[in-house]
Amino acid sequence: MTAVSDRHLGRLAERSFEVKGDYPSVLFEGRWYRSGELFARSQRLAGGLLELGVAPGDRIAITMANCPEVAMAYQAAWRSGAVVTPANFLLSGSELRHVIADAGASVVLTTPEFLPKVREAVAGLDCVRQVVCTGDPGDEALALSELEQSAAGPIVPRDEDDLAALLYTGGTTGRSKGVMLSHANLYFSGRSAHESAYVPGINRALTSLPLSHSYGILVTLSGMHHPEPVTAVLVRWFDPTTFLELIQEHRIQLSAVVPTMLGLLLSKPLEDYDLSSLSFLTSGGAPLAPEIEQEFRARVPSVSIRQGYGLTETAALVSSNPTGRERSGSVGLPVPGTELEIRDDQGRPLASGELGEICVRSPGVMRGYWNSPEATAEAVRDGWLHTGDVGYVDEDGYLYIVDRKKDLIIRGGFNVYPRDVEDALVQHPAVQMAGVVGRPSPSHGEEVVAFVALHAADRVTADELVAWAREHIGGYKYPREVVLVDAVPLTAVGKIDRKVLRTRASELVADAG
Repeated sequence: MTAVSDRHLGRLAERSFEVKGDYPSVLFEGRWYRSGELFARSQRLAGGLLELGVAPGDRIAITMANCPEVAMAYQAAWRSGAVVTPANFLLSGSELRHVIADAGASVVLTTPEFLPKVREAVAGLDCVRQVVCTGDPGDEALALSELEQSAAGPIVPRDEDDLAALLYTGGTTGRSKGVMLSHANLYFSGRSAHESAYVPGINRALTSLPLSHSYGILVTLSGMHHPEPVTAVLVRWFDPTTFLELIQEHRIQLSAVVPTMLGLLLSKPLEDYDLSSLSFLTSGGAPLAPEIEQEFRARVPSVSIRQGYGLTETAALVSSNPTGRERSGSVGLPVPGTELEIRDDQGRPLASGELGEICVRSPGVMRGYWNSPEATAEAVRDGWLHTGDVGYVDEDGYLYIVDRKKDLIIRGGFNVYPRDVEDALVQHPAVQMAGVVGRPSPSHGEEVVAFVALHAADRVTADELVAWAREHIGGYKYPREVVLVDAVPLTAVGKIDRKVLRTRASELVADAG
């Protein structure tokens, strides 16, 4: 029999259970799930998938809100030699169909509330052999519980460079592409995340990130490397009030967030909750405005906020702030084994302090884009991933993110980074969140447009915000147009959805015409 690689993610899950044993590991909606129960279920589900005819390399699409069955399904898929293909439950029917069809998924796992959308999405797709659903789906799908009646499946050997996950990008700049990540890619990022953040005794976590996203998967894999039992309170999705209540009730020590979550939390009466147990928040997914970090730390003195940086294309990890050596405003140092260079538009390395494109070479860099050799060749050149992110490193090697290269606004020949404008706007006491994009302008090439959501009790006009921004940032940077909105649109993982904002900005031009 072929030996199972130490970096096989199915073996990682098994070894994690062997090390930590059986204990109450997940609290979800009032019920405790023991690690032994979940591991045994994943073994039986793997056996059921094999009985369905799932072969090594087959893609299994998983579209669920957060629940214990998500991680269990991942472990079962990896154990059976299959490739995990997460699809966020917020995707529209057409977007879900694109993911399933493009991946050529043979099995789709879902939950009852999303079953109608899944049935519609898979209609006529020859690649899909079975739809599996939790609960009692009747005649609409195969019940997950039926697959769990199978005998425990063995770990199907896979090479560490074989595909383990096919993760679809958010599609904020176009049709989403499948990012191919191997067992070795994900093993490296999970282990590196654990090693960079491990603090003995920190073992009560709150998980509200979507487990369908690379950041959520990174957090899950990091936990598998943890040598001590970890108790996770899992919620279906982020809600700021629930988040605070759970920290207080369960004495949560650690959670992973994105910056928009912190912004929403700051709008709540934090002082009304006992958050003294909270020691660490890891922030990723987007740059964190210094003002938000400073205000949160001032209002919750017990917490240390550790920024990190990664992309789906790097298995969600490039850099992290080392424990005890955090640097405010920075996303940290490259994790061991990762090389980082800042390059100009001609591909030449730049000195510390100079702005350029962040380029990365590491064991976490993807195998490429699924069925997209041209896009792969454009993104990965000579082993270096060109991230499309703009940033710089300081004299000590700490990385700072400025913005996405594709989000750059060029107004009258001057570069305007949306994040600079957003960071300035959120300093206004009335502003809860801001999203900035460019729109075509016949006189300046592009014009800066800001969409702003206010705190509920505050009142300020768009013209007043334009005047305020003009006083606080460069004359070429400030937004000539501010649009007040109830909420700034976000992607499924909580990033500002610039694709939606660009559409709205173009509609403003059409309406004016």
